[in-house]
Order: sequence, then structure tokens, then C-alpha cells
Amino acid sequence: MGSGRLFAAVAVGGFRRYATYRAATLAGVFTNTVFGLILAYTYVALWDERPGLGGYDQAQALTYVWLGQAFLSTLAIGGGGVETELMERIRTGDVAIDLYRPADLQLWWLSADLGRAMFQLLGRGVVPFAVGGLLFHLALPSDPVAWAAFLVAVALAMIVSFAVRYLVALSAFWLLDGTGVAQMLMITGTFCSGMLLPLNVFPGALGEVVRALPWSSMLQAPADVLMGEAGALGTYAFQACWAVVLLAAGRLLQSVATRRVVVQGG
Repeated sequence: MGSGRLFAAVAVGGFRRYATYRAATLAGVFTNTVFGLILAYTYVALWDERPGLGGYDQAQALTYVWLGQAFLSTLAIGGGGVETELMERIRTGDVAIDLYRPADLQLWWLSADLGRAMFQLLGRGVVPFAVGGLLFHLALPSDPVAWAAFLVAVALAMIVSFAVRYLVALSAFWLLDGTGVAQMLMITGTFCSGMLLPLNVFPGALGEVVRALPWSSMLQAPADVLMGEAGALGTYAFQACWAVVLLAAGRLLQSVATRRVVVQGG
């Protein structure tokens, strides 16, 4: 089997694996919908008081809310993707089996995470977004080209998200317990991705910093492409740069870890 077919099979396996958790998926859909409603009405009150906040009108702000709910599990912004399993495999020493596979470790886990992300987008993201569209007026384009451009940005967001979480997972080569790092990822990801408030609302130097960080590739960038607030090509370049930098950093750290660190329990 060629490398491309192998990693495609891994991605399909990741999709099917998460598709078996039907009860968890339904619970997630319910949770994202309820939390989306809470945020949506909060945003309505805020934008009633501050029309045009961050350059968004109310319809755009509400679109941002429901995109956030669609992406929360898709991009594992607060953690909970394949990096959790990888950290456990590193802790127990089972990662040694992964290293013996005739396949690149980073691409293997990237493929698995893309399969997981695709299922979460379709299985857990579409319904809350559709509910939001039924209950609120959203700023959605009618041009299919805009939707296609948006989907490209979402795909790049998936890669950037994995690259961040892969670096966090590799920290388990040096740490006895990765819980603290995972919690830091959850806090940082939630704040810096704009999951609570759009990043264009953040003032001054703080806004400039968070918009330059990789987390802005995950929610803010695709949202602005969908709503016509940012050019697609410039957004893709920003996302691709972070993807390359972070994946390269992950490959470097992986190389150091597998050469110099004794796997715990292995």
C-alpha cells in the first residue's frame, strides 16, 4: 500500500472510530446547541448595547457564535483530540510500537486526527449550526464560491490545530503527567482562539498579539473568510505559514524525543 493510501486509510479509520460513539455524539450536539443559545443571547444583548463592536454587525456576531460551536470539537480547541491518546501511549511506552511502524509518526497521527475532525464537523458541528441558522438571522453568503473558500480555510484550521496539540502531546516524553500541559492548552486555546469573544473585539496591543498567534487560524480566520471580512488568499497564507512552522517544530521535537529520551515504561 502506498503512503498516500495508507494515510487515507488511517483517516477513514479515525472517522469510523469516532462514529461508533453515538451517545457521546448526541450528548455533544445537545451541549453545543444549549451553550450556543446561551452565548447567542449574550451576544444579542452585547451588540444591542454596542452595535458594530469589533467591526461586526449583530448577524455576523451570531454567525461567529454558531461557527464556534461547530468548531469546538472539530478543532479540539480546548484539547481532547488524538493528542490525548498519544500522550497516554508515550506515558505507558506503547509509542515504541508506533515508532516501529513503517510510517511517519507525525503523519500517522495527523491523518487520524483529520478523520476525527471530519466526523466531529459532520456529526457534532452541523446540527448546532443549523439550529442557530433557524433561530437567528445569520450572515451567510449565497455564493457557493464563498462556501468553498471557507471549507479550504477550515481544512487549514484543522492542520494548525493538530500541529499545536501534537507539540503538547510530545511534552509527555519529558513529563510524568501531561495533565497540567493539557489544562494550559485548554485555557490558552479557549481564550486565544476567540471562542469566548471574537478576536477583533480585543483592544490595542492585546488584540494585535492574539490575532498574530496560531489560534486565530482556527476560528477567527475561517469565520472572516465566510463572512467576507478577510481575503481568502491572505488568510490561507497566514494559516499555511503557521501550519508549516508548527509541523516543522513538531518534527524537530519528535526527532529529539525519539533519539534522546527513554520512553517511560518502555
